[in-house]
Amino acid sequence: MSASVSDRPAPKISFVSLGCPKALVDSERIVTRLRAEGYELAKNHSGADAVIVNTCGFLDSAKAESLAAIRTALSENGKVIVTGCMGAEPEAISAVAPGVLSISGPQAYETVMDAVHRAVAPLHDPFLDLVPEQGVKLTPRHYAYLKISEGCNNSCSFCIIPKLRGKLVSRPAGDVLREAEKLVRAGVKELLVISQDTGAYGVDLRYAESQFADRAVRTKFIDLARELGSLGVWVRLHYIYPYPHIDDVLELMADGKVLPYLDIPFQHASPKVLRAMKRPGDHETMLERIRAWRRAVPDLAVRSTFIVGFPGETEDDFRQLLDFLSEAKIDRAGAFEYEPVAGAPANDLGLDPIDAETKKARWKRLMEAQQKISAQISRAKIGKRVKAIVDEVGPSVAKGRTSADAPQIDGTVHIASHRRLRPGDIVDVKVERSDAYDLSGTAA
Repeated sequence: MSASVSDRPAPKISFVSLGCPKALVDSERIVTRLRAEGYELAKNHSGADAVIVNTCGFLDSAKAESLAAIRTALSENGKVIVTGCMGAEPEAISAVAPGVLSISGPQAYETVMDAVHRAVAPLHDPFLDLVPEQGVKLTPRHYAYLKISEGCNNSCSFCIIPKLRGKLVSRPAGDVLREAEKLVRAGVKELLVISQDTGAYGVDLRYAESQFADRAVRTKFIDLARELGSLGVWVRLHYIYPYPHIDDVLELMADGKVLPYLDIPFQHASPKVLRAMKRPGDHETMLERIRAWRRAVPDLAVRSTFIVGFPGETEDDFRQLLDFLSEAKIDRAGAFEYEPVAGAPANDLGLDPIDAETKKARWKRLMEAQQKISAQISRAKIGKRVKAIVDEVGPSVAKGRTSADAPQIDGTVHIASHRRLRPGDIVDVKVERSDAYDLSGTAA
């Protein structure tokens, strides 16, 4: 008698997820499909029946990392399925890794699953409930990324994301909110709202209504934020362009419905550089808006990213950026040295490139200036009480984050406590010490 389905070992897939949180959500969706069909995840390539590599293709350095991961998977396993942003350039992958089984772009879930099925057939057992209602998450249980749209309608000259991920495609509000509800029911305490351009949510659908619970909800940034804010968990907004209507969300922040945190990639402050980047905003206008935001929400944290060494950037342009940092008191900032990404319009602007030494020196100057600003902001919290969500627990000290800190990119709170804390707990912490990025204190 042949062995039954349940007697055969489940096929195993090794998974590599590279790139941004938006790519991580794509990975979660693929893993959810795999688990629903009976596949297991392998801890290493050599013990797997096949390997999936979800690539990043935004910068040349990210492409190099993706290609290295593909080559490693080929050498350790041999059966490799490639997806993600770099999959939009299949010839670049085939040139260095001709043996891969399949290459597909971002959000190509069906193509990935077809390739998996060809590599190793799934087990089918209708008596097993393999997937929880909320799907399989690759983040800790207490927080989750909530992707509300794909693609982008902007035409920033340094960026090829619209070429890789296409134009803006918003998910209906009802679909997003039902997913959020499932996550909250499963124990998620913090929802991190992500997309390529969160503030543009719903523009492509003309803000059409969709059904959620017993009411119709517009597919619009402020309406979605208001509904998410009613779920009783932390809601953190990422990747927001400084559109005028973004100001509407400040009331929700002031009321404690949405975390007082705005992640706005300003990219620069010089009007000349911003025009070349095809980015909105200028030094003085943005400074006044930030001041108005903080008048409305005094504990607002503003996170941003900046590019140094963009073609044509002069020392005066860079000093305008430093002045902006100093005056705006950006709470959290990251910086990148400009990379001439293949296919980006910035390559054809005819502007003089900045040499590598100057770019590195400007990056260092910006980060040193930001470190001083962050340290000053942190020192001002000593003696005060802040709320923190616990991420990790130790024998006597836990690690957590305040409302000003997104996971893996911002600061940490080291929490001493006489009682047992658990991941996902939200506690009051009296701040006793600080450095440029982190706080230390005792749970109240």
